[in-house]
Amino acid sequence: MLTLYGIPNCDTIRKTKKFLEKHTIPYHFVDVRKTPLPAEQVKEICDRLGLTKVVNSRGQTYRKLGIKEKQPGDDQLFNLLVEEQAMIKRPLLKNKNNYFIGYDEQGLLEFARLADPGVI
Repeated sequence: MLTLYGIPNCDTIRKTKKFLEKHTIPYHFVDVRKTPLPAEQVKEICDRLGLTKVVNSRGQTYRKLGIKEKQPGDDQLFNLLVEEQAMIKRPLLKNKNNYFIGYDEQGLLEFARLADPGVI
């Protein structure tokens, strides 16, 4: 089973949920505003996927905080990401041992197959 992390009012999360349901891919949704990811997990995600890939630089929170203008270093950006998890690019999915980020239908299908080859 996949774990889908995000915020429920995000259009990309809604689209991802519909896609997963259409393909009968089981998932568990975690609202990161109600249940934030621990800093250790955010670090693991950033280490595996790359900090710049994890940060949603086109999102409202990023713009609201003026991050582009401030140009924080990696450590500062990581700390902001831990505090403001709405800045994590969506969708963010986890299977047993891996993470997938961004909306890519073919990529989502492949990632789901890795989690459970019998799903699709």
